[in-house]
Amino acid sequence: MKRVRITAIRRSEYPDLMAIYENPIEHACEVTMGQEWISIDGQRPEGMCSAAWESMRTFVRALARGGGNFYDGWMKNPYSAMISCNDGFRPVSFYIETID
Repeated sequence: MKRVRITAIRRSEYPDLMAIYENPIEHACEVTMGQEWISIDGQRPEGMCSAAWESMRTFVRALARGGGNFYDGWMKNPYSAMISCNDGFRPVSFYIETID
């Protein structure tokens, strides 16, 4: 199994959608840009948001098992992927890559 680094690259926010559809909540997301986690044996790293993990786990596990080249050449680095969490109001984009 390979280790996979997960890096928070960008966070977007849609206040117009929040105003229309979301009930006000505190601490919706605590991910910071540049924050990194290491997945060992394709497992969810400690401290990783469970909802974000659900969005990326299939890709992380494939990379951990030596897979890659998703969607026939989608990424410049075939052993990586760019995945966003499923929060429709403030999605975070994560770059995931094999590191060994």
